Amino acid sequence: MPLPFATPELPGVAALFKAVPEDFRVDEIPAYLPFGEGSHLFLLVEKRGKNTREVAAAIAKALGVRERDTGIAGQKDRHAVTTQWLSVEGVDPSRAIGLSGDGFRILEAKLHRNKLRLGHLRGNRFQIRLRGVDEPGVEQVRTIAAALEVRGMPNYYGPQRFGRRGDNAEVGRLILQGSDDPRVRRAQRDPRMRRFLVSAFQSEVFNRVLAARLEDRSWDDPRPGDVIEKLASGGLFVCSEPAVDRERVQRFECSITGPLPGSRIDPAVQGEPAALEAHLLAEAGVTAEQLRGSADARGARRALRLPIHLEIDVDHEGLLLRFELPPGAYATAVLRELTKSAVAQELDAI
Repeated sequence: MPLPFATPELPGVAALFKAVPEDFRVDEIPAYLPFGEGSHLFLLVEKRGKNTREVAAAIAKALGVRERDTGIAGQKDRHAVTTQWLSVEGVDPSRAIGLSGDGFRILEAKLHRNKLRLGHLRGNRFQIRLRGVDEPGVEQVRTIAAALEVRGMPNYYGPQRFGRRGDNAEVGRLILQGSDDPRVRRAQRDPRMRRFLVSAFQSEVFNRVLAARLEDRSWDDPRPGDVIEKLASGGLFVCSEPAVDRERVQRFECSITGPLPGSRIDPAVQGEPAALEAHLLAEAGVTAEQLRGSADARGARRALRLPIHLEIDVDHEGLLLRFELPPGAYATAVLRELTKSAVAQELDAI
């Protein structure tokens, strides 16, 4: 499905991504730092050429703990240099500090009182090198970056969400429809995979809603009945005074949200926005009844539009971008605006 841009009138630049893993660096921004005491050991891990689950498994084996007892705040890209915190329980810091293995090394080890859980992060800090950008291209990147700072970044789910074959959302739809497709039968044997595939379908519906709101330029123009998120706190409320809420959205205090459709979402979208979301859900081939009948389809709302600030440096190796994104946002959403082209799924980190 083609996704519209926030800066469609600005041509993209041609660039080479990730000639080496060091061209793409992601540093997790933790929600909190380890306290210094407790039964859980927090590990700051740098990895290269491995995904988070592979590194967690290797660390668990080396420390003699069960992999399922390791804690992470978010997944990080395999094809990059990344840092993030992991947690294990009942391990002395002296056993972990300096530990290294294939594609990883532990930089810090500090005790804390609780296990690290998914979502326990403030966001991710990206440093991405674009090679082969000429001088006019650098100026074009600066122009697009300036426009994005004013207009905001479309909070699309990136291609990583939909799998290497691009069919995760399709299989998720078939699961919700109760299909007897062989891919559904395989997924039913793995509850974790089944939930992931259903969430991919929900992500596709969200992207459809965001695309529609971008097309009609209403993604930053609240309508009565829209569910709006306070970006600082995550609190949700229903728009009843569009003129008031429009000012808050324009200054990035709030964002209109789109659905991850599920059995129940509170507060519920109303009016014209509700009609649009119902239409796009039906167009995607799933009914509200099928969602209510699935324990895997928990509903949620997600911001359509995010603030973005891009730092741009130029050196003898190319152009270097630095920016931060909140949890769940995708670097590909930024890069596709700059290049006006599809970006490989390996460039995602959440």
